[in-house]
Amino acid sequence: MVEEVQKEENVAETVEKENKMGVMPVNKLLIRMGVPMMISMLVQALYNIVDSIFVAKLGQDAFNAVSFSFPVQNILIAIASGTGVGMNALISRALGEKNGEKANGFAMHGLFLAICSSFFVMFFGIFGSEIFFRSQTTNESIIQMGTEYTSICCIFSFGVLMQVIFERLLQSTGKTTLSMITQSVGAIINIIFDPILIFGLLGFPKMGVAGAAIATVLGQIVACVVGLILNVKYNRELTFRLKGFRIQGSMIKEIYRIGFPSIIMQSIGSVMTYMMNRLLSDIEPTETAAAVFGAYFKLQSFVIMPVFGLGNAMTPIVAYNLGARKKARLLQTYRLSVGYAVIIMTVGAILMIFAPKLLLGLFSATDEMLEMGASAFRIIAVTLILASVGIMTSNLFQACGKSVYSLLMSLCRQLLVLIPLAYLFGYTIGYKAVWFAIPLAEVGSLAVAVFGYKALKKKVLSTL
Repeated sequence: MVEEVQKEENVAETVEKENKMGVMPVNKLLIRMGVPMMISMLVQALYNIVDSIFVAKLGQDAFNAVSFSFPVQNILIAIASGTGVGMNALISRALGEKNGEKANGFAMHGLFLAICSSFFVMFFGIFGSEIFFRSQTTNESIIQMGTEYTSICCIFSFGVLMQVIFERLLQSTGKTTLSMITQSVGAIINIIFDPILIFGLLGFPKMGVAGAAIATVLGQIVACVVGLILNVKYNRELTFRLKGFRIQGSMIKEIYRIGFPSIIMQSIGSVMTYMMNRLLSDIEPTETAAAVFGAYFKLQSFVIMPVFGLGNAMTPIVAYNLGARKKARLLQTYRLSVGYAVIIMTVGAILMIFAPKLLLGLFSATDEMLEMGASAFRIIAVTLILASVGIMTSNLFQACGKSVYSLLMSLCRQLLVLIPLAYLFGYTIGYKAVWFAIPLAEVGSLAVAVFGYKALKKKVLSTL
């Protein structure tokens, strides 16, 4: 007993001297870092779901307008998250190497890149939103509402871009609870103002779909401000100084060497969603199938986003222990993450199999959408369980600086396998067969994951 107490005291003393990612028991560390990040990602998923639930009450066209905007919103998140992935991994690795100056440099360059990105997104929002919607549908109602929604989200994109970077900075030093606070504040504001601005409550004008967009960007901007305050006040392992800051191409290159594959990987999801929307609108003229696909994507995000949060917690732990050359901790973190992810995704799959109509009812689904969606959800549900392993393995690759494997996985899952199969099944058999392409594509992605993991063990892990 005395020896156990002494051991715990020694561990506590070591934790104080060294970053907890290098010494705290892995399961405890993963839970402590992962739960707040999972909650914050779950809260993040509320943005789009809440918008859609309220907007669906305006009709199927309004629901589709928000759903068809998903590719653009996803690219916004991809730019911010990808930049954050590169910055986060490099900061954590620098801290593991006890190089605080280098960590600060990567933090400042991450913020600089987010600001630059917001100007490019703003340009698209002003000049490209309507063109984007006209390429997906000929329904003028959807085009008009969708253009309004997308333009507002893009013009004020600095809010979400900076918010994500500030959250990643907190996560890179293990302050995941503060990151959760940032996202929670933004989501709560969005939830409060959504019905007020959409339906014109409390003396506000009725803005419809545009009101949903305004509520979204308002929440993002406030969350951005909160993230800035929390970083300056509590993130003492990093120093934020504009004075003396000089742009270094080498640091930008290093951030994007790790982060750019992640940006492409997540953007591929936008291409996939865009192509699927076009396909389903073409082969099913009432656009109900497209609405089912939109509902599925929003509901699966509510399950998959916590798993992404767990992956975000895993990434800095793996990167830190890679820098500290602690192979056992690195592998234990990965294996525990896979186990927890499988449990979460299995729960989501069970709900989609046994209660699809209840889930679809959240979006004021018509009888036709309920019948079509129930069948589709039961086919697609197995994908969630398969994806749990793929997501964690993809995060492992990113944390170890092998993001190209993550990119190959995403290409198989969302483009190289899914789209050809979906179009083949859709035009030869019908829209009901399109859903089978989704689980088949996930199998292809897992095959790449197995190949990449073997290569990682041989080239990186065996040297630790």
